[in-house]
Amino acid sequence: MLPSFNHLKGGENMPKVNQPFRGIVMSRKPFRERDLLVKILTDARGPVMFFVRGAQRKGFKMAADILPFTRGEYVGLLSDEGLSYIVSAGETHQWQGIVADLDANAYATYLLDLVNQAFNEGRGIGGWFKQVEAALDQMNAGKDPQIITNVLEVQLLPFFGVAPVWDRCVICGRQQGTLDYSESYGGMLCFEHYELDEHRLRLDQRVVGYLKFFAQLNLQTVGEINVKPAVKKQLSWALDKIYDDQVGLRLKSKRFIQSMDQWSQSLQLARNEAVDNQESLDQTEELRH
Repeated sequence: MLPSFNHLKGGENMPKVNQPFRGIVMSRKPFRERDLLVKILTDARGPVMFFVRGAQRKGFKMAADILPFTRGEYVGLLSDEGLSYIVSAGETHQWQGIVADLDANAYATYLLDLVNQAFNEGRGIGGWFKQVEAALDQMNAGKDPQIITNVLEVQLLPFFGVAPVWDRCVICGRQQGTLDYSESYGGMLCFEHYELDEHRLRLDQRVVGYLKFFAQLNLQTVGEINVKPAVKKQLSWALDKIYDDQVGLRLKSKRFIQSMDQWSQSLQLARNEAVDNQESLDQTEELRH
């Protein structure tokens, strides 16, 4: 079973005292000459922006604790309005596997951007902290970053006001047989109702099965998820289309992943062409002899 993903309310009338919290460093940017603004996903308050004084100075004692893709224990002043402040850091660890791998880094960056957009700053996020932490743990361990990200893309849709029905026909409730996704109807249509939407996505049934599976998947308990390349490609296409058309969210980090994919495809085409040219040259040489 998934953990409770209730968007719990919090932050109202909380005392302004130093509080311990678990956090995941989502992003950071320079502020003035020596300081940083660091966005951290906290276990109790969701995404929170922290002002860290002197963080750009050489020898800053918490420099390693506020690096991107770091998680750990912190103490800080969590403000209801305006910036919050980190007072100290306890045990922290950076996901080195994510930092070192370009694909994992790109998908992790996009995933954290998506989480930042999904949840209001300063409000509790229920079981989502552990779900995001588990996703990053799996990416760090070398698991497929696209599939892990696709899982959370499916599960985050309701927080953007889009709650697709994945497991049955939205018209008659049929669960058996072939299903296909309709953006117009906000969920699956069975084959008897395909004619209601000529623009349905025409998804491979393996893709339909994964979308249904991902909607209920707890990443804290799952092992390896192996998906064939053709299915992965259509999964990515379908979710990109839903986020573009129904959510209207076009993040820079997602565009970077798409440009990486295009570059990879171009490189593969160039390699295939080089192999074909070499084979053609070899055949020509054989004919000459």
